[in-house]
Amino acid sequence: MATILLSILLVYLSAIISMSNAATPTKFPAILIFGDSTVDTGNNNYITTWLKANHSPYGVNFPNHLATGRFSNGKLVPDLLVSHFGIKQLIPPFLDPHLSDEDVRTGVCFASAGSGFDDLTTVSSGVIPVMKQPEMFKQYLARLKGLVGEEEASKIINGSLILIGAGTNDVSFSFYDLSTRKLQYNISGYQDFLQQKIQLLIKEIYDLGGRVIGVTGLPPIGCTPIQRTLNFKTPADKTCVDNQNMGALNYNSKLKKLLPEVQASLPGSKIFYINLYDPLMDIITHPQKYGFEQAMRGCCGTGFLELGPFCSPLSPTCPDASKFVFWDSIHPTQSTYQVLAKSIIETIHSIV
Repeated sequence: MATILLSILLVYLSAIISMSNAATPTKFPAILIFGDSTVDTGNNNYITTWLKANHSPYGVNFPNHLATGRFSNGKLVPDLLVSHFGIKQLIPPFLDPHLSDEDVRTGVCFASAGSGFDDLTTVSSGVIPVMKQPEMFKQYLARLKGLVGEEEASKIINGSLILIGAGTNDVSFSFYDLSTRKLQYNISGYQDFLQQKIQLLIKEIYDLGGRVIGVTGLPPIGCTPIQRTLNFKTPADKTCVDNQNMGALNYNSKLKKLLPEVQASLPGSKIFYINLYDPLMDIITHPQKYGFEQAMRGCCGTGFLELGPFCSPLSPTCPDASKFVFWDSIHPTQSTYQVLAKSIIETIHSIV
């Protein structure tokens, strides 16, 4: 009798241990990503553009130290999300010619580094504008339907988490740096132009079956090393470019107002805002609180201007990227993305 009881107890304890070690239960059948370099897991590797990150020192902290096209030293937020939700470990780029059937079932990335909602933003780089990324989504849907059938494909898309992360390149480069759009708009008018594009994009994704859609606001773009450098901030000057940060805050206020209105117009949808500004600003303002030592420059090269091909195999890097908020002059390190992912996950759990 004692032996039987002991056996039952061991089975019970084993079940408890297994449950405690299990990944977060899958909340979504798949995750789909639209946007720019902050969420591009490698699509630019497969198009004609100079804006690539498929070379060292990018990926130095990625599994097997691979430079996969991710603009960071390691994983991006999409990778951290699919892992958290127990779907898979990494989210692949849709354009990968070796994309597996299982990856099609569980989600892919359509984002393209250097992209924006404004097609003009991509002219010099030749990358895929965000507003053209639904064309890849349609190709993806055709393949998914071929794998699982139309009914099951609809269920997968209806239940998927869809994230849109873009806008920074539009505001930073097309408006502030190159001033391309200043001939037509003031900053408020350009923000409105971009948000009209967002509304159209959400509607197109909805019409293709997407129902759960998160849209990121702008980060504190005036605090990125490249914007500080272009606005003549010295290394000793630890302030950000205030007018650009104020522009980001105004954009975010408009977006927070817009998204509930879009949701109300699309029956059965959940359209929600993802706040990047506050968590990233807190990291930059109080880096030690998060274990960082450097928030004013990137880890690659000088950390003030390097990006893409200029963060090259010949560029020296900091000894420990986990101590830096930024990897290059624009993009956060994996450690920063881990903090941001935690904030995004809390938002998702509170809404979905």
